[in-house]
Amino acid sequence: MLLLTLLGNPVAHSISPRLHNSVFKALKIDACYVRKAVEDSEALLKTFWEMNLSGANVTVPHKEAAYAQCDEVRGLAKQIGAVNTLVREGTRVIGYNTDAEGFYMSIQAFEPLNNVLILGAGGTAKALAVILKERGLNVTILNRSHARLEFFKTQGFNVQTWETFSPQAYDLIVNTTSAGLKDEALPCPLAFLEAIFPQTRFAYDVIYNKPTPFLALAEQNHLTCKDGKEMLLYQAVLAFDLFFAQRYDRENVEALMRPVFDL
Repeated sequence: MLLLTLLGNPVAHSISPRLHNSVFKALKIDACYVRKAVEDSEALLKTFWEMNLSGANVTVPHKEAAYAQCDEVRGLAKQIGAVNTLVREGTRVIGYNTDAEGFYMSIQAFEPLNNVLILGAGGTAKALAVILKERGLNVTILNRSHARLEFFKTQGFNVQTWETFSPQAYDLIVNTTSAGLKDEALPCPLAFLEAIFPQTRFAYDVIYNKPTPFLALAEQNHLTCKDGKEMLLYQAVLAFDLFFAQRYDRENVEALMRPVFDL
């Protein structure tokens, strides 16, 4: 039996096992997908080999550490500097990023878009910023401090901290932080959101299956909102494709995963 897992912290809330195992069951694939909480980022690849995995997904806060530890990084992940999918090839672990394309697939209903504000500067923010820029959108990154903004500066993004930020009009605002996942926190000061939302059309939170304070406030301001369910779905379909070397029909895999969300 092939074993795959989700590596991150926290992972108990994740429905990734349900997504992948639903396909394994339907297609009679001898494989199982589980969760594995990993606190130490440096232990990712050690855990991968100790569990004798065929593949894995990586979630917060380890996506950048995964990028650094892979034997090889392919595709858009090389530009992003963050990996969310690990695939075993013999004695090597290959890293990919399916977050970027999965996110972009999930915002098609929001088009047309021009200006986007991303809250946070972690691995997920990198993936979203890079794919949006590739598609010709203007992207601003807002983070609490300068600590993680260097990547975005070198890539030519407009970067702002809480001290320098001046709210303006955006088509879409995206929360990529963990604010609201385990608490009732907002991803940035309330005053910022109260100034931004009246000039914004769409709000997106990568957190899924939980009504975050960020989206609740956006809905109160009559924005069209989405959580991260479809991003998770699409990135999972793309990851499945990588795990099994494109042996299965992608549309069929999506159709088998989609009922997990009742989408």
